[in-house]
Amino acid sequence: MAANKSAQQMSIDGDQPPERFIVRESSFGVLDICPPTASIPVINLSLLTSSDLSLSSKEEVQELDKLRLAFSSWGCVQVVNHGISNALLEKVLEISKKFFALPMEEKNRYARAIDNFEGYGGDRIVSEKQVLDWMDRLSLMVFPQDQRKLNYWPKDPKNFGDVLHEYAVKTKLVMDKLLKAMAKSLNVEEDSFAKKFGDRAIMKARFCFYPSCPRPDQVLGLKPHSDRSGLTTILQDTEVEGLHVCKDNQWFGVIPIPYAIFVNLGDQMQILSNGMFKSPLHRVVTNAKTTRRSIAMFNEPEPEEEIGPVHSLIDEKRPRVYKRVKNYANFNFESFQKGQVPLEAMKI
Repeated sequence: MAANKSAQQMSIDGDQPPERFIVRESSFGVLDICPPTASIPVINLSLLTSSDLSLSSKEEVQELDKLRLAFSSWGCVQVVNHGISNALLEKVLEISKKFFALPMEEKNRYARAIDNFEGYGGDRIVSEKQVLDWMDRLSLMVFPQDQRKLNYWPKDPKNFGDVLHEYAVKTKLVMDKLLKAMAKSLNVEEDSFAKKFGDRAIMKARFCFYPSCPRPDQVLGLKPHSDRSGLTTILQDTEVEGLHVCKDNQWFGVIPIPYAIFVNLGDQMQILSNGMFKSPLHRVVTNAKTTRRSIAMFNEPEPEEEIGPVHSLIDEKRPRVYKRVKNYANFNFESFQKGQVPLEAMKI
């Protein structure tokens, strides 16, 4: 039965998407797969280096203002001059390409268990009414390092583990710089956000493969959602567009910039910033002619780290918007099961 196949296998076999993949309703109306493209703000990370705002150069102050405006309106940026070499980015894209090109029998050696997020497979099924994504994925815990389940880490390609580890280390440095820059842009202590993402912070990797789909007008690669993370980075396929972000109830297509890192904020950063920064809705559309790949890295505080609005961002003009909570990931999951929007459920 087609419903038991992966999206990739259905695409190879020329199957029509089963009913569970069909998007019939949308809070944004008709599924527009070709919205206008957006000029997502581009941030030059190499300019955001000073540890003292009073000593910052004019260029850094301007870049901090651009960062603040971008995250308070779009909730996302494209980061250039981030310090990750083009050669390493090419390696990450290559190991993704090689893994998804493996025979299905080989990929299934890393199949995700029903109650586990890690491993290879499609959507994690949480509801019989759930509309499925036309996407195969490989999800892995990367940090803390002692929580890695290496039985899910592919042995082929042989350099998979080394490349992912190096990329994760470099990505963590990028995230740490951004967290400090975001705090500086709001004129609060530089570690106000970063201290929530300490040595035991969670980082997960998701290798995404979007096969060609015969019904891009009815099937999404990834449903509209906001991330539960603090920060998410996405290394995009530069040859195929597909990522859309929502701003002011309008979808916009994101044009990939070669070797740039796309960064979107997650719910936990909207909470920490007391609503000053946004966790944007985003989605991925399908393509009738070609495949698409991306690699997402999710960074969030460890479960026992209590999160809530940073105290210095609460005052009479801007009262506290959100409650405090531990294990937001669990709160997020439970809210969805109750039919609630997690960020709305967090409001005081």
